[in-house]
This record gives sequence, C-alpha cells and structure tokens, in this order.
Amino acid sequence: MSRNKTQEGRGANQRQLRVGEVIRRHLSEVLSRGEIHDPDLNRIPITVGDVRLSGDLKVATVYVVPLGGKNQDEMFELLKRNKGELRRSIARGLSLKFTPELRFRLDDTFDQLDENRRLFSQEAVRRDLES
Repeated sequence: MSRNKTQEGRGANQRQLRVGEVIRRHLSEVLSRGEIHDPDLNRIPITVGDVRLSGDLKVATVYVVPLGGKNQDEMFELLKRNKGELRRSIARGLSLKFTPELRFRLDDTFDQLDENRRLFSQEAVRRDLES
C-alpha cells in the first residue's frame, strides 16, 4: 500500500491521510460545481489529485492539474488569486480546529503513468520481465 510522504520524508499518519482526503473531495466538489465567485476559475476544469498535509495539519499541499493539461500557468494564477475563498469554503464545509494554508502544486502522476507505460512497452523491458 503506498503512502503519502510528508515534507520531512516520513510517512503520513492516518489523521493526515484522512483529513487530506476530506479536503481533496471538498475542493473537487467546489471547483467542479463552480462555487467560487470567479468566472475565470470556474471555466477551467481542474482535477484535484491529492492533498498532503504537514504534520501539524496547518499546511495543505494540493496537487492539481487542468483537464487536458492546458492552461497550467493560468490555472495556478487563478487558484492563487482565489486561495482565500477556497480556504473559507473548507472552513465552512469541514469541522477542523484549524483551516490549513493552501499551497498548489502540479500533479504529475498522469505524466509518470504515461512514462511507465512507455517503458513497459519496450521490447527489452518486456523480455526482462518475462525472464
């Protein structure tokens, strides 16, 4: 079973994983329903792939990617501009003692999957796996 890694390199504890998943679902719903009062942000379909929390749960790193991989720079600028409203939405929608600061990073999971597929499709790699 894979585990998220915190910035310190240790595995995330159950509380971090649980709170991260709740925040991920909440942000996904808010962004997909267009609940943010910024029409520019609402017109970009954004996938929230993962949320990783610091040990004290005060910083949430949100891994996002625009659908189709286009408009990444614009997406990050709009998320940064609306960070306060997104944080308030989390505070209203979830019962946490502290609402974490949001930091947005590009989710490169899909790129890594494509690279793995490419590697596994090579004849030499398939031959090594079969032996």
